[in-house]
Amino acid sequence: MSTLALLVVLLLVLVVALVFGGLAYLAYRHPAAREPLVVAFSGVAVVVAIVGSILTR
Repeated sequence: MSTLALLVVLLLVLVVALVFGGLAYLAYRHPAAREPLVVAFSGVAVVVAIVGSILTR
């Protein structure tokens, strides 16, 4: 892999981690959203699905 590809992968990992952390914090602050990790993992799954569909083109 080239350096550019590795940096793009690192950026995607950081964005997914940021989305996960944000959703977990939001669910923690508002307990009516049920389980914080379920909400966070759902958000990460959506981001991964979008990125996967972009990468397969």
